[in-house]
Amino acid sequence: MKTLFQTALKFVSPSLLLLVTVAVSASAQDARLQLTNLDYLAGKASQTVNVDIDEKVLHVTANFLGNGSDEKEVKALINGLKGIYVRSFEFEREGEYTPADVEAIRAQLKNSAWTRIVGVVSRKEGNIEVYLMLTNNQISGLAVLAVEPKELTVVNIIGPVDLAKLATLEDQFGIPDLGIEGPAKSKPRE
Repeated sequence: MKTLFQTALKFVSPSLLLLVTVAVSASAQDARLQLTNLDYLAGKASQTVNVDIDEKVLHVTANFLGNGSDEKEVKALINGLKGIYVRSFEFEREGEYTPADVEAIRAQLKNSAWTRIVGVVSRKEGNIEVYLMLTNNQISGLAVLAVEPKELTVVNIIGPVDLAKLATLEDQFGIPDLGIEGPAKSKPRE
């Protein structure tokens, strides 16, 4: 999925990234996708990630993070978020999930509040779609749908999202490695 997501991000314009990086306060209750219809896939999957972290748990978790630079970045990113929800399933064989499973998620993303900003189709690697929810012209959510022959992943982040800093959440809170390159770190002077 990493290379597919990196390919998808190449299609995102710099002005759109600038818009995404503006952290705004917005009511994001409608940005939560209903993912429970996918839960039955856990019995078929060889590996499952199931994350449901609401705003209260995010704040408690932030309090337990240390004061290192990485921890500070994570704290800054999750500040203001209303929730992180992930469903990811890896299967031994193709065909373990149905097109109806995927369409149930897409149907929620077709309402007028969601805007698809990236859509990549690859016969070898699968499809990836990235959506933003705008509420009163403010970003209030992000959804990623990655559909591969042996893997199905949905990531739903509710609240103001800074895409440039989103890489700091990869491999934390159950968010898989999306292949987002984080901000370049400056080299120390010699």
